[in-house]
Amino acid sequence: MSGTTNGTEPYVSAELYAEVQQFYAWQMNLVEGPGADADAWAQTFTEDAVFESAGEPEPQRGRDALRATVRAGVEHIAAQGLDFRHWFGMVGVEQRPDHTLRTRYYALAMATAPGGPLAIRGSLLCHDELVRADDGRLLVRRRSLEADGRAR
Repeated sequence: MSGTTNGTEPYVSAELYAEVQQFYAWQMNLVEGPGADADAWAQTFTEDAVFESAGEPEPQRGRDALRATVRAGVEHIAAQGLDFRHWFGMVGVEQRPDHTLRTRYYALAMATAPGGPLAIRGSLLCHDELVRADDGRLLVRRRSLEADGRAR
């Protein structure tokens, strides 16, 4: 199928789909491992981004709030000596008429202690709204995370 620009076709172009996949791989690697960089990760969001996380009473608003929260999380994980990884799968991408991208994907958050087994820390259904920066880069304007197994 051809790419979609009006939100009515089921698939975007392979090139756009690959770009979204590469964006997510790059974004999440910014907060994994000893080189984790919360500042660089926060820069992958718009200045006025909204981040809705399951179980949190209010969404986080703005890049500065995201930066502070992720920095604290990265420091907490490092203090525990864990390897922490994210896996995004079943990524669906829809291009909207206003040129924003809507994505829907599943995410697993995993931790491994040195010499220990893999532990799944979270299983989530995620929805993002992606926009283009003036320089053409993708940025997250809104992210919504819904934990699996949560009472509805």
